[in-house]
Amino acid sequence: MGRLEIVGLEGIGEIRPGDDLAGVIAEAAAASAVGLRHGDVVVVSQKVVSKAEGRLVPVDPEDPHDHRRVVEAETVRALRRRGDLVISETEHGFVCANAGVDLSNVDEGWAALLPVDPDRSARRIRDGLRARAGVEVAVIVSDTFGRAWRRGLTDVAIGCAGIAALVDLRGSQDDRGRELHVTEVAVVDELAGAAELVMGKASGIPVAVIRGVEEAWFGGGSVRTEIVRPPAEDLFR
Repeated sequence: MGRLEIVGLEGIGEIRPGDDLAGVIAEAAAASAVGLRHGDVVVVSQKVVSKAEGRLVPVDPEDPHDHRRVVEAETVRALRRRGDLVISETEHGFVCANAGVDLSNVDEGWAALLPVDPDRSARRIRDGLRARAGVEVAVIVSDTFGRAWRRGLTDVAIGCAGIAALVDLRGSQDDRGRELHVTEVAVVDELAGAAELVMGKASGIPVAVIRGVEEAWFGGGSVRTEIVRPPAEDLFR
């Protein structure tokens, strides 16, 4: 893979609970110069997935701390607390700020929750795009996470379908002929982070199309079973 093309898909518009998200994406792609082709990877922001799936809960707009009760309800285990910030483990196994509860890019008085099953959400979008656009694509649901020991935010995959979450390079050789013993590449996280560069945080572009991804990466995939580290392997919890 010597070249990737990443294009933000415009024309999505505001997503409301119950909207056919795959249909909206297919229509926007058909109306644009981007289109959809076999072998594309479609990256969809968590926020529009949550909106379409009705994962919105009311909060008191007059109380800046009312969202705390929502965070507590979505938290399986609190790892750290500092003021309003809770580093939470969610039911999915994700470790993130405030259990992924988000007040940005939603109407005042509402908070967005993570999808119940982001891998299933990705599968639904993928199946819908196959039915509406007649193409075989992979789908990644992305969200913005912080990282331990590093400042700044980046998008990562919280769900995927049609693409391997990890590419296992163990047993292969580096360019010096040495065997790799531990190298597993989180390709869906890398693609989610790359897609965020054209989606942005305030640009109103919640979907990106990535073209030129290695064909060998396509197939099954699950963030929850492949990316989330089992507690027995976690040295920090």
